[in-house]
Amino acid sequence: MPRNNRRSRQELIEQEGRIQLAINALKNHEIASVRRAAAVFNVPRGTLRDRLQGQQNQQELYNQNMRLSKTQEDYLVQWIISRDERGCAPRHSHIQEMAKIILQSDSATPPDPLGGNWVTNFLKRHPELKSRFIRRYNRQRAQCEDPKVIMDWFNTYKTICNDKGILPDDIYNFDETGFAMGLIATARVVARRDMPGKPYLIQPGNREWVTIIECINTRGWAIPSTIIFKGKVYIEGWYSEQRIPGDWHIEVSKNGWTTDEIGLRWLQNCFIPTTTPRIVARYRMLVLDGHGSHLTPEFDKICQDNDIIPLCMPSHSSHLLQPLDVGCFGPLKRAYGGLIELRS
Repeated sequence: MPRNNRRSRQELIEQEGRIQLAINALKNHEIASVRRAAAVFNVPRGTLRDRLQGQQNQQELYNQNMRLSKTQEDYLVQWIISRDERGCAPRHSHIQEMAKIILQSDSATPPDPLGGNWVTNFLKRHPELKSRFIRRYNRQRAQCEDPKVIMDWFNTYKTICNDKGILPDDIYNFDETGFAMGLIATARVVARRDMPGKPYLIQPGNREWVTIIECINTRGWAIPSTIIFKGKVYIEGWYSEQRIPGDWHIEVSKNGWTTDEIGLRWLQNCFIPTTTPRIVARYRMLVLDGHGSHLTPEFDKICQDNDIIPLCMPSHSSHLLQPLDVGCFGPLKRAYGGLIELRS
């Protein structure tokens, strides 16, 4: 019968122990030759010779290929599960980025890049995790599933609040909206009955985009606004005569949209300093929109370090759940359009 080369893990552990005994016996001059040591301790002579020349054992090589220690991998697994439970299951790129953050936190020098297949191999080592494709919903399907999806979300919300002891005073909703400078939002007008189609309104806007980040507390107070203009460098003199409140934050980006870096600065320089003095219990909850686009691993790590729990709303549910999107941004854009009309 052909020899079965597949050996159990226990057999490999026992052999490794005998190899170590053989190496010690040779180093202590208790046995004179490799051949004799291999025979006495019942280990392959070639393997013993290789180990004496500095070759690592299979377990050491396996640990090096893992890059993360077992404790670090366990932490990463719990982070993935936590993200999934909060409605923001991470992508492969997010997992790799979080692994890099973990490596950096335990090293004085920048770690080497992870291999292209590292996440795939990591998932193979952890069968409790599963990689799957996200589903794309059309509006009709999303509306049909709204009741179940929303009920599941509220159950998650309630569970987190109960488990962490989060009080209403410590719950916040974060959202952003954009404006095209000088353009009026959709408005109702009166036109003659026989006019085909919808009437058009000539507008004076320059179509430059501006984004506003807002965050409100369940008790009704708001964190100072953050406004993002298009530009490369912020010059304070641009708005010195516009009576912008002193506690508002001004940012710039190449297109006037928010970025991951701006989201991090908002968290560190605006949300945390403003809300920390008003904490009632230990944990704060930050409710985000269903895309969770700013919930990067670094954003999530800073939240974790500051006892902030981000929770993503279900996708395609902002028309029902998002208080800022529905209750604040709509009236704000209409008011902005009214001011543009008055000044044009």
